[in-house]
Amino acid sequence: MCGIVAATAKREVSEILLEGLRRLEYRGYDSAGIAMIDNDRGLQLHKYSGKVAILEDALRLNPMQGCVGIAHTRWATHGQPNAINAHPHVSANRIALVHNGIIENHQVLRTALEAEGEEFLSQTDTEVIVHLIARKVDSGATLFEAVQWVTTQLEGAYALAVIDAQCPDQVVVAREGSPLVLGVASVKPSRDPIPWHCDP
Repeated sequence: MCGIVAATAKREVSEILLEGLRRLEYRGYDSAGIAMIDNDRGLQLHKYSGKVAILEDALRLNPMQGCVGIAHTRWATHGQPNAINAHPHVSANRIALVHNGIIENHQVLRTALEAEGEEFLSQTDTEVIVHLIARKVDSGATLFEAVQWVTTQLEGAYALAVIDAQCPDQVVVAREGSPLVLGVASVKPSRDPIPWHCDP
């Protein structure tokens, strides 16, 4: 069963995301991935078939740093359990999305997007959602407005977490039929220097 984790903070969040994935391992999965936005508003992505440990090893070799990110463990429902079908899915090298659930009308939406020239990399229902959001943002909508709109197009159950490289201080989430829990933490300022900080 898929699991999603997202975090935004005033400090580096890669370890928060990895710990979230470790805590979801009991659910069973076949791939894992992370997308983060760095201080230069660049979208960074790591995703692999296999266990969270493979993702951790990759991050040790090629670290990612950022103060906003999303992560995912996937149990294949649409497409083979491989790195291409693993989440997060990305569109326009700007929007990244993770998804838990099944979109029942994904084929209708995919066919319409392909008729308009959209190219798909994966076999998943999730990739439809990220392309729809990217198109809406490209037409002038905010990320929140785009996610709000896309939920009117989807049939099925879902929990979504979405980030936009041009909005490096926010994560937008939505749910229908699938569980989604939000947490807010208040941390006292530390006297110790912060090794990595987020630009305002």
